[in-house]
Amino acid sequence: MIEQILDAAEYLFSKHGFHGVTLKNVAQRVGVHHTLLNYYFGDKEKLFEAVFSRRAVVTSERRMKMLEEYEEATGGKPTVEGALRAFLDTDLDLYIEGGDGWRNYAALSAQVANTPEWGADTMDRHFDPVVLRLIGLLKKALPDCPEEDIFWGYHFVTGSLMLTLARTGRIDKLSGGLCKSEDFAAVKERMASFMAAGFLAICKDRKVQTDK
Repeated sequence: MIEQILDAAEYLFSKHGFHGVTLKNVAQRVGVHHTLLNYYFGDKEKLFEAVFSRRAVVTSERRMKMLEEYEEATGGKPTVEGALRAFLDTDLDLYIEGGDGWRNYAALSAQVANTPEWGADTMDRHFDPVVLRLIGLLKKALPDCPEEDIFWGYHFVTGSLMLTLARTGRIDKLSGGLCKSEDFAAVKERMASFMAAGFLAICKDRKVQTDK
């Protein structure tokens, strides 16, 4: 029953956001009385946290494991694209293979990441360790790159990822159907390579400016 409640809440939150969903809405979707949700979770805030953390821990642990294995496999000499693929592709695989539940979570994550009032705190709590692990690998891959450019690069990476996870359908319209928001496999094929080139470009340009 708890999994059914979490699945229903995840779907509704992904479509309508935190403020657009009530415990009664979730209860109606599951087919139970809303007092049962109060019994299990207490209030909507606790239900939302349970929904978000359920999958956040999975993706964080998977990416952390992949980053550590990648660093070990490269003998502590990672490349930018390799580090990004360990981080991005591992996450995208969940949305490619995980079905509607993971895709609902993807959309929910994009909403949380773009909610200034409380979203940053939520993302910090769940994802800072794995993000900083990625940053550490990028610093090793780009030892001469100014640290602020590494962080800006990650900022651009996560912005692109969150827009992808939101699946707004805008790229479908712009491309006349050539590209589809649902096509996470196409994103996986391209994103890490594209972002790696960006890291290399800004770090090279900044080094040239510094050397002058």
